[in-house]
Amino acid sequence: MKLLHIDSSILGDNSASRQLSRDVVEAWKAADPSVEVVYRDLAVDAIAHFSSATLMVAGTPEEARDAAQAFEAKLSAETLEEFLAADAVVIGAPMYNFSVPTQLKAWIDRVAVAGKTFRYTEAGPQGLCGDKKVVLVSTAGGLHAGQPTGVGHEDFLKVFLGFIGITDLQIVRAHGLAYGPEQRTQALDAAQAQIAGELFAAA
Repeated sequence: MKLLHIDSSILGDNSASRQLSRDVVEAWKAADPSVEVVYRDLAVDAIAHFSSATLMVAGTPEEARDAAQAFEAKLSAETLEEFLAADAVVIGAPMYNFSVPTQLKAWIDRVAVAGKTFRYTEAGPQGLCGDKKVVLVSTAGGLHAGQPTGVGHEDFLKVFLGFIGITDLQIVRAHGLAYGPEQRTQALDAAQAQIAGELFAAA
């Protein structure tokens, strides 16, 4: 099984989402030693955001592309193929200003491709990635899950993943991390207990 591990926090070793996403991957490997992990750090190796150049590439024949356009096309193709090849994905998604990190949004824009991860039909859009499992590591300084302030973060990610057909979704959540040392420790301990106890109980 191929597992794609995505981190998007800009905090490096101080990141709670990085710590927890790493714990998820290690627990997955312990449950299934045959897992092959591909790691993408969106903060260290950032994916360029959509621009007019991105759109122009699609309408430019390969032989007519300049160096910048060739790079843009290669970036999109590699990011998409990496996602399509994965049987499962672990996504570290901290909340920044009521939404996901801009680096994670740039990755989403590269994998949301009509005809590849979803398609339009007479009955409406249809997701094409229903065979994938996703573990979403959701972290936040405040308490936002299920609240209006969480719509652009966890809810957005659930809507996107559902749009491309993913229904096998588990969430490891550590919120309230900025409410003081005691709350932070409790939130991280609860998330780690979930990873160790129930996340792979049926594996």
